[in-house]
Amino acid sequence: MSSDPTGSPEATAVEQLEHFGLSTYAARTFVALASLGTGTARDVSQVSQVPRTRVYDAIDELHERGIVDVLQSSPKQFWAISAETASRTFEHELRSRTELLRTALSELESVERRAEQRGVWTVDGQTAVTERVREFFASAEEEIVYMTVEDLLTEELIEELSEAAERGVSIKLAGVSAEVQDRIQDTIPGATMFESLWVWSDTSAGRLMMVDGQKTLVSALVNGEDASPTDPRSETAIWGEGETNSLVVVLKAIFTWRLETTESDE
Repeated sequence: MSSDPTGSPEATAVEQLEHFGLSTYAARTFVALASLGTGTARDVSQVSQVPRTRVYDAIDELHERGIVDVLQSSPKQFWAISAETASRTFEHELRSRTELLRTALSELESVERRAEQRGVWTVDGQTAVTERVREFFASAEEEIVYMTVEDLLTEELIEELSEAAERGVSIKLAGVSAEVQDRIQDTIPGATMFESLWVWSDTSAGRLMMVDGQKTLVSALVNGEDASPTDPRSETAIWGEGETNSLVVVLKAIFTWRLETTESDE
């Protein structure tokens, strides 16, 4: 993706169309037609800087993708579908490709991956860490224990915790304010709140979690107390899976002790 948010709409559109698999000439031709409404090869060439002799090849490519129609006149006229329709077309194509990719990759997964991940694995970047957390939430069958800084407990994650609770998964949370606790309990009435191991604001801790006593993850804000939770580079994590995994064994003992201490104090 472009790193320049101030780029022209034409350049941005061409770049994104190329990401969807269009050739540069086809992308430029479609953008030209989008601004023209309809046009001939000559019109397109003048607007798009695509050589006139290559406009026809670009039109064939666009016509095959179903986003440009051709009027059999002399000279031929070309018409681009609306921005809304084009967006839906590419969105549907992206979903289809994503589903094909998911199916293919699932069939390639090894038996070891489905069973137990040996060792401790690292993840860098808030987006990647959040995806691991979501994956763990989705796989939960019995229990989710989750401690986190408040800014990292997004509405999306609360919703996924709620979905897990609806499946009968026990939810135990710590590290959030009383106000947020009230909001969570409105969404997940059966959630258990417990005291965290430390004052999160005094540390660079990001999240600690355990799922079904077999999957654990711990993260930190890599820039320390000055890190912004919204900075995609601000978080790094390690995770492990399996009853005998070293990280799982250690965090399971910590969580078990903390939850038992909380229960005895009530």
